[in-house]
Amino acid sequence: MSNFESDGPSDNEWDDRGELAWNEFDWEKYLREQDDVLQKYVGFYEKSKGRTDRIDHVAHQMGWDQEDWSSDDDELSPAGADKAAFIATENPSNDSGPDGPDYEDSDPYTLHKNPIFIATKAIYLTLKRSWERVATDPAKIPQPVAIHVHSSLYLGEEQATLAIQALDFGDYAMAISLFKRALRELNQSFALLSDRKHEHIRPLTTLRDDIFPKLFDLREIWLRVMNECREELERPSDEEDED
Repeated sequence: MSNFESDGPSDNEWDDRGELAWNEFDWEKYLREQDDVLQKYVGFYEKSKGRTDRIDHVAHQMGWDQEDWSSDDDELSPAGADKAAFIATENPSNDSGPDGPDYEDSDPYTLHKNPIFIATKAIYLTLKRSWERVATDPAKIPQPVAIHVHSSLYLGEEQATLAIQALDFGDYAMAISLFKRALRELNQSFALLSDRKHEHIRPLTTLRDDIFPKLFDLREIWLRVMNECREELERPSDEEDED
């Protein structure tokens, strides 16, 4: 994040593209490619169950490794910049790793390429799939519980997405505030699933073993990003350096 321009994508990727004459077909193709990247993360993540380092392991498989990154790169795109906030100091360039996504240089940067967005979206996707498989059956999960947990998951994802958008535009203080809101929703999910009043619901007890590690992974990712944002906010500005 130390090389992330606070002016956001407009002063980096978009200006370098000139006139982007894409039609609906081009954008649909682009979005489908980003969906494939999301599913690739899900695949790597599901295969990494049981690993204590699964966040970093999946980042490695996606090609988001520190050795691919040069902090002296003067042409850092927003996509590369946000990777620093994802894995502590890991911040790769747009070049893909051996198993990572292959982004075309001609493609514009959008939020869909942000590794924090990809990881958050993918983990929430696995959470909602796990929950919906069981919670849609009233015989397994009481519907008030099903609705409340489902709502907390969606609200958490929504706040996290807004936080990542703020991060993309270099508004670190707003990003921290929005991530705090996402964490509140995350804690609400924990509280609902841990409520002692629901201990008799056997399917819910079984689901916790699958859901809790994923919630902890989201918390870890967001806390790392928030820490990077605070470090960026504490860094002297160019004007202060000149004084």
